[in-house]
Amino acid sequence: MRNALIHIIFILMLVPLTGAGQEDTGTSSRISLGYPVYSQYLQNGLMINPAYAGSREALSMMVSHRSQWIGMASAPLLQSLSAHSPMKNDKVALGLKAQFMTYGATKESSIYAVYAYHIRVNRGKLSLGIGGGVDISNTDYSILQGITLPDPVFTPNDKAYTMPNVTAGAYYFDKRFFAGLSVPAFMSYLNTGNGNIEMTHSLEAYSFIATTGGLITFSDDFKFKPSALVQYSVSEGVEKLDINGNFIISDLIWVGGSWRCTEDVVVGLVQANLNQQLMVGFSYDYPLGKMNSVTKGSIEIVLRYELGSKVSAADPRYF
Repeated sequence: MRNALIHIIFILMLVPLTGAGQEDTGTSSRISLGYPVYSQYLQNGLMINPAYAGSREALSMMVSHRSQWIGMASAPLLQSLSAHSPMKNDKVALGLKAQFMTYGATKESSIYAVYAYHIRVNRGKLSLGIGGGVDISNTDYSILQGITLPDPVFTPNDKAYTMPNVTAGAYYFDKRFFAGLSVPAFMSYLNTGNGNIEMTHSLEAYSFIATTGGLITFSDDFKFKPSALVQYSVSEGVEKLDINGNFIISDLIWVGGSWRCTEDVVVGLVQANLNQQLMVGFSYDYPLGKMNSVTKGSIEIVLRYELGSKVSAADPRYF
C-alpha cells in the first residue's frame, strides 16, 4: 500500500508541472494537432489514454492505418503504432506510442513514452498513467497549386513546429466493465509569426476523453459489448460522442458498429481473433450528413500481436 501511494503522489506531482508557460493572450493563432479520429479506439486504447498501458497483461503491439474521406484530394492518411507491457513487477507498465498523419501539404507526427501504475481495487484494477513526448508539424507550402513564389503569406520550406507535451489519464477495468478518463495534452502552442511558436497553458484549451463500457453475456458463445466515448472541450463543449455496440461470437469474431453523433457518421466494424496472439480488425465509416456528397467514407485497418499473455482461451480479454 505504501508503494502504491508513492507512485500516485509521483504521478500527481508531475501533472501540475505541465502548467508552465504563459497564458493565451488571444493575440496569436493557436496551433492544435487535436485528437485524430479513430474508429477502433477500443482495440487501440493506448492512443487515447496512457493509463491503458499494461491492461492487456501481455506485451501488446498494434499497428493501424486509416484512410479518411476516400475520394477527396489530399484527404488525411493516419498511421499509428503502439507497444505496451507490464513489467516484472506487474503493478508497473511501460509503453510507447507513435502516430503519423498527412493531409494536404501538412505532415504531423507524435511520439510519446508512457508510464502506468496499477492498483488492485476489488475484482478489478485502477491504472494511473502519464506520458511525455513531442508533436511535430510541418507544412510545405511550395507544393500547393495557385501560389506564385515568393509569397508573403505562404513561405516555402517553413521550419517544422516541434512541440513537447504531456498527457495523463486514469483507467479502471475488470472482466465485465471498464471506464477511463484522460487529458490528451496539457500544453498548447501559439503561432507568434515568422515561424516561431510559444508554449502556453490555459484551462480553456483542455480537452477530456471519457470512455466506458461493459460486457453482457447471453451464453458462452454469444456476448454483447456496449460502450461509449465522449470528448469534451472546456471552451467548445462536447466535440465527439460515439455510441458503440459489438456482438462477440465464440470469442473469435466481433461484429458491431458505432454512431458518431457529433459527425453524423455510422461505422461498421468486424474483428477476427485468429488465435490467442493475433487479431485483425477492419472498420468502415459512412457519412450521413453533408460529407456524403463529397466522400465515399473512411476505412481503418488494425493488427494486434501479443506475447506472454496471461489470458487463456477459457478466460479471454474483452477490454
